[in-house]
Amino acid sequence: MDLHLSGKTAVVTGASKGIGLAVTQALAAEGVRVVAGARTAGPDLTQLSGSADVRVVEVDLSTADGPARLVDTAVTAFGGLDILVNNVGAVRPRTAGFLAVTDEEWTATLTLNLLAAVRTTRAALPHLLASGAGSIVTVGSVNATLPDPLVIDYSAAKAALASFSKSLSKEFGGRGVRVNTVSPGPVSTGLWLGDDGVAATVARSLGGGDPGAVADRAAGESVTGRFTRPQEVADLVLLLASDRTANVTGADFAVDGGLVSTL
Repeated sequence: MDLHLSGKTAVVTGASKGIGLAVTQALAAEGVRVVAGARTAGPDLTQLSGSADVRVVEVDLSTADGPARLVDTAVTAFGGLDILVNNVGAVRPRTAGFLAVTDEEWTATLTLNLLAAVRTTRAALPHLLASGAGSIVTVGSVNATLPDPLVIDYSAAKAALASFSKSLSKEFGGRGVRVNTVSPGPVSTGLWLGDDGVAATVARSLGGGDPGAVADRAAGESVTGRFTRPQEVADLVLLLASDRTANVTGADFAVDGGLVSTL
């Protein structure tokens, strides 16, 4: 299927690894000019920038001016903007419980998982409106509707992000900008499976348990019995970014292997 994306310009946040890297790779393969933002580029993203029309911007998206600087780079380099993928985020399991989560930790979580998208979207929207057919795809989480005390601040941030995206879709849908979200369950990335990922953190809190066993239990909660692959999320992001879904806006799509069992 031709997604009609070739020649368009996209900004992707949190692009150095995991879902963000997969989205950047997939967009570039479709002929999209990508401006990829990440605090540190990393080897995979750096290599991609040398072989495709990908510009890498090392930027701290938790700062007040970082998101606008990323968008400005894209517009200066390519003259406009068609697609925004809000992907940047992070989670830290709160194994000591809610009462141990400090104001500083709440602020850091809300800043990276909510305000970074708010700020990037605010900077991008004038250019997306000017394109006449802009698309925003935001990577949320099943935790927006599946609150978990282990990630209480992350769940709250993702719920706010979902509400923000729905509100945007209502304001700008009639002006040519579509806004949709994808909500992955556990994905086989460093966020879950890395040395400091969710599985390892939970295992340590259990007195040195096996991270693999923690991950297996999490995977077993889904109908498919496995984690989602980053490329599977990226494929859906590209479809939503394309004009193949030109009348889809304000929608959320779970990519969770059937983890959420409610309607």
